[in-house]
Amino acid sequence: MVKPWFKNYPEGSSVEIDSSKYENLLDMFDKAVREHPDRAAYINMGQVLTFRKLEERSRAFAAYLQNELKLQRGERVALMMPNLLQYPIALFGILRAGLVVVNVNPLYTPRELEHQLQDSGATTIVVVSNFASTLEKVVFNTNVKHVILTRMGDQLSFGKRTLVNFVVKYVKKLVPKYKLPHAVTFREVLSIGKSRQYVRPNIKRDDLAFLQYTGGTTGVAKGAMLSHGNIIANVFQAAWIAEPFVGNSKKERSAILALPLYHIFALTVNCLLFIELGITSILITNPRDINGFVKELKKYSFSAITGVNTLFNALLNNENFKEVDFSNLKLAVGGGMAIHQSVATRWEELTGNTIIEGYGMTECSPLIAACPITVTKHNGTIGVPVPNTDIKIIKDDGSEAGLGEPGELWVKGEQVMQGYWQRPEATAEVLKDGWMATGDIVVMDDSYSLRIVDRKKDLIIVSGFNVYPNEIEDVVMLNYKVLEAVAIGVPHEVSGETIKVFVVKKDESLTKDEIRQHCRQHLTGYKVPKEIEFRDELPKTNVGKILRRVLREEEIAKRQNNHQ
Repeated sequence: MVKPWFKNYPEGSSVEIDSSKYENLLDMFDKAVREHPDRAAYINMGQVLTFRKLEERSRAFAAYLQNELKLQRGERVALMMPNLLQYPIALFGILRAGLVVVNVNPLYTPRELEHQLQDSGATTIVVVSNFASTLEKVVFNTNVKHVILTRMGDQLSFGKRTLVNFVVKYVKKLVPKYKLPHAVTFREVLSIGKSRQYVRPNIKRDDLAFLQYTGGTTGVAKGAMLSHGNIIANVFQAAWIAEPFVGNSKKERSAILALPLYHIFALTVNCLLFIELGITSILITNPRDINGFVKELKKYSFSAITGVNTLFNALLNNENFKEVDFSNLKLAVGGGMAIHQSVATRWEELTGNTIIEGYGMTECSPLIAACPITVTKHNGTIGVPVPNTDIKIIKDDGSEAGLGEPGELWVKGEQVMQGYWQRPEATAEVLKDGWMATGDIVVMDDSYSLRIVDRKKDLIIVSGFNVYPNEIEDVVMLNYKVLEAVAIGVPHEVSGETIKVFVVKKDESLTKDEIRQHCRQHLTGYKVPKEIEFRDELPKTNVGKILRRVLREEEIAKRQNNHQ
């Protein structure tokens, strides 16, 4: 069936994809190793890990899990680390052993970690020593029987390894004291596993590959059950964005991986797609250290970079970023949150490259829609549904929206999860006859491009008028003195809700009146923020997504206290 948005697809690109090329992720991995054995798969802190070495070390890791820990097919193994070479080794080792990966944010509090380990039933965890003290506090309340412990520099050459581990522990003091007496080291695991026999499991497309937990920004974190088939389909769908960029796979290209690989966007679009395409991934362990990050960028002539709005914004605000070599940059992809127009324009002016926006959610592996790479100017849309994806836009009365009418986006496709882990009621709320209700309000315009107007729950209603926070934030960010901004709705006796904006200044001379005057120029009266608060920083997830919920809860609590 020809869908109307196909006319927006780049000339010559696929309108349908065949994801049956691989039965499972192991097939995909094996093919990449066969085709590029001596090519660098990952580089971290200057250390190269070739596809061949990645195969050898992940096989040793898998053999250890099978033979020493005797883990059974389908058991869950948690991974708790930032972007280090150990991550892909452990990730592919877990998958090659027929086990299920549970990605854990290493910055989790003990309460958050305990919830995820208990909920997933993980029996094994791979953790970096920097976060071992968090694990120590909760491990006895979980099903975890085996702890594999690694240090930051463990996959580096001997001299560099010794130096990095010494500096991290004794100079920067980034390793709080911990006691995990039964833990085995990552290096021991590889050493022992190397001499054990690895048995390749027979894995089907519907077998579980990941329990990927939703960020917890919408209540309790739930594990989205993503199968090998879900992820393979989405890898091919993600490849569609990059078709003109991909070209000849014999040519060596590199990509910057600053987003944490435990996050679904980076996991599929970076870790797995780039393995499939034979692209060298340069792992950035701490992208929050912008000076260090830019210093690393200056060492490479990279072809691709992915990020979120806050990351692109932070790079653009670093003086040294202008010295980076952008001559080979062909693909910049933004996801996780809307890219503000001001950020997109500055990026284009500096790099000569357009940020392609993608849209997705954990429950969809994650990609749902994207701007084709042929889009040469940021236009604020999320583009069109990727191949093999059906959508419908549902209005509040249950009917389907027409062009230009807002409604909730529903999605159907091979990338849609099997459901939430052990949560049938939560699954039934969002999965209806194979359709996934996203909770996002969208409009499809006359050119069949989708525009996010906001999440259902983030909608601000001022005197009966709908106000979408993204629009307010985009306008505020157009002021060159603003570094970051976020808008929320707060209770108001007269209008029901009023708009409050939290702003981080780029220029200290910025005043609240300036922001109000600026907003009055660009927004109709009821959309102009009534309250403005300056902050030194805004609460964010580790991926850099601003947490509106946290700010809203703080405001509601503050108002309740004032009334008492």
